[in-house]
Amino acid sequence: MSILKIFFITILLPCVFISAVDAQVLLKNSWQYGQQADPVSGLRSNSVSDIVIHRGDIWLGTGKGLARSRDGGQSWVTYTTANGLPRGGVSAIAVTDSIICVAAAFDSLTKDAGRLPTGDGLSYSTDDGITWTHVPQYGPTPVQNVTYDIAIRQNQIWATNFGGGLQRSTDRGQTWTVVPPDTFLFDPLGNLNHRAFSIINADGVLWHGSAGGVNKSLDGGNTWTNFSHQNQTQPISGNFVVALGQQKWRGREYIWAATVNAEDSNETKAVSVTDDGGYTWRVTLEDQFAHNFAFEDSAAYVVTDNGVFKSLDFGRTWAKFTPVIDTAKGEQFLTTEYFAVGVLQGRVFTGGPDGVASTADNGNTWSIQRGSKRAGLSGEARTYAYPNPFSPFRHNQFRDDGHVRFQYQTKRPTKVTIKVFDFAMELVAEVVSQKDRSAPGQYAETWNGRNSRGDIVANGVYFYRLDLEGEGAFWGKVMVLD
Repeated sequence: MSILKIFFITILLPCVFISAVDAQVLLKNSWQYGQQADPVSGLRSNSVSDIVIHRGDIWLGTGKGLARSRDGGQSWVTYTTANGLPRGGVSAIAVTDSIICVAAAFDSLTKDAGRLPTGDGLSYSTDDGITWTHVPQYGPTPVQNVTYDIAIRQNQIWATNFGGGLQRSTDRGQTWTVVPPDTFLFDPLGNLNHRAFSIINADGVLWHGSAGGVNKSLDGGNTWTNFSHQNQTQPISGNFVVALGQQKWRGREYIWAATVNAEDSNETKAVSVTDDGGYTWRVTLEDQFAHNFAFEDSAAYVVTDNGVFKSLDFGRTWAKFTPVIDTAKGEQFLTTEYFAVGVLQGRVFTGGPDGVASTADNGNTWSIQRGSKRAGLSGEARTYAYPNPFSPFRHNQFRDDGHVRFQYQTKRPTKVTIKVFDFAMELVAEVVSQKDRSAPGQYAETWNGRNSRGDIVANGVYFYRLDLEGEGAFWGKVMVLD
């Protein structure tokens, strides 16, 4: 599931669809998709929307391409548009032994509605990522038509699209067929079940999540059974199904659904689980907005707006992981929202708007990795601020504060002091004072945009001074903009 799903929650109901003519999208028709053979090294983005683990490889959907690790997350490479991937942030990933499929989306400027998310189609590779083929977004307009999820079934590619519904291709995306999960004509404006968000292939059985419940097909999408909050005695908690997952353990299958309230006031947000093919559902992890699932043997992992959870008894009881803090680096995730999760040989990987983190001991210790530029290397300054411009009300929200990072490099053991000044060079705040950094390396300190009195500073340009004992003083600046 993608971060982009989160953005659409507020406009799910009601929903407005616009035509290609009305949108008047400012798209660059001359855009060229590259065929670069080698991906770039490292992570390129701190925004992680999806994690897929297949045969030991870890795939990350990020805000700047598709990242891959072959060594358990120790190192990464990133595929971008230079390799032939779609433009924008990755919104969906599917990986099998024979094909890798990636969808992405970006913002477009429209005449009447301002900036709107726009699907840039699908790219696929059949040679393990060496070469990629791009196909455009299907439908009358790519605007507000983003691919949220992808599933592979035999020679079929299934894609769920906001505005475009559930779609199937048998020729690797060259042509698509809209497949409503019922017997009605396709009507995403009037039929909530035609607004598609999630899909999985569970050993040949298709499970599809819409804004109208969970749909199941045993025959490749020819016929469907719908399970909603209203049509069962033990139903799902809510009809807006943002993610699905399959868990298999000791001959039994469990289908998990992230179920959120749609229109009915009796619906709630929770996780819904079935072990009898959808005939009955057990509701668990109530009042949590779940975004995705991962499984290893009997263990189930769920990422939510409120942290990472683990269950060893199929959702009957839960343990919540501790906040993500990398004690070795002295850093933490500046978010409570987690969008992606995967597990590889007992190590849990999770991602969100502030990077990717992993733990091998149930959250007792964490390792955080980010895609930041390395200060002091490859022509970069010894220190810089990001995000920049910075909004205390929007960026890196954690415990009612936004945060900006001051990234820097040390070349020896040192003590660090960072002070922030306004345009008149009056002291605004002291971020850290004489903080020990016992080894050379890349570090970051965070500022919450507040002055020494605890007030959020006014919009404007601020300067900060980084004092490294024994190395000197280095200056940077950050624009605060609400």
